[in-house]
Amino acid sequence: MAAAKRKKGSIGVVGLGIMGGAFAKNLSQAGWRVVGYDMSAARCKEAKRAGVEIARNAADVAAKVPAIITSLPNPQALDATVRTIAKAKLPRRVIVEMSTFTIEDKEKAERVLRKAGHVMLDCPVSGTGSQAATRDLVFYASGDSKIIKRLRPMFMQFGRGVYDVGVFGNGSRMKYVANLLVAIHNVASAEAMVLGMKAGLDPEMIVDLIRAGAGNSRVFELRAPMMVKDSYVPATMKNSVWQKDMNVIGDFAKKIGVPTPLLTATIPVYKKALTTGHAEHDTAAVCAVLEQMAGFKRSKTRAKTR
Repeated sequence: MAAAKRKKGSIGVVGLGIMGGAFAKNLSQAGWRVVGYDMSAARCKEAKRAGVEIARNAADVAAKVPAIITSLPNPQALDATVRTIAKAKLPRRVIVEMSTFTIEDKEKAERVLRKAGHVMLDCPVSGTGSQAATRDLVFYASGDSKIIKRLRPMFMQFGRGVYDVGVFGNGSRMKYVANLLVAIHNVASAEAMVLGMKAGLDPEMIVDLIRAGAGNSRVFELRAPMMVKDSYVPATMKNSVWQKDMNVIGDFAKKIGVPTPLLTATIPVYKKALTTGHAEHDTAAVCAVLEQMAGFKRSKTRAKTR
């Protein structure tokens, strides 16, 4: 009973994958009562070990907590989740949608929830799975400003910054801008690493000196160490999932008439990662793709398991 009184609040998490699982774990460790659900029994089991109370389904989560974070793999999962919650005929709930989908998919979900008396926020996340594990995330929150302000303490339990970017949908728009840069910086980092390694430079030295100079980026800092090790598991963002994000960004840019020559140039590299055994590996595996394209083979003393 005493432990229950120390809880900071109650929150639900639907989708306990790389990101959602980290959200749930960090919130639980920070003293929140977390109720979670995922279709994967293995993910539920892992979350339970981290102190998360596992519900029967999304409606059961919503019945137990006033606010629910959704971190889902595709629009179909979002649609099924919001319809399940809407049909449960519960008092008003706040759904904090953190996935990267089209604005149209999120607006559709928002309408379903609003009709059922609930409120949905569009709050995509900037950060990788490894950043999620260490609470190094930024949230682009959009929708009802009063609710965003009220939930700020919750956001700060598993991230380092939350920004109210305005009307519903602006969170997604901001995420597209951020992810466009991530896509480019990731391939650029790999390109630089392969250039340096094939030129005979030590990969660890490349990382150290790039970090010290003007060519550094946050993406380079996160992904280049994986490129040095030539090891892309466990994935902080799988290529198979990233492909969905790339399509969303590209389609959005075309829709509003913005050319994206650099993003477009990265597409064949990511696609080759999908077809050369790296679909479930981290997106840093584009380095392995570029090594193959460059005809570069590492010495056996440096080769690691991919």
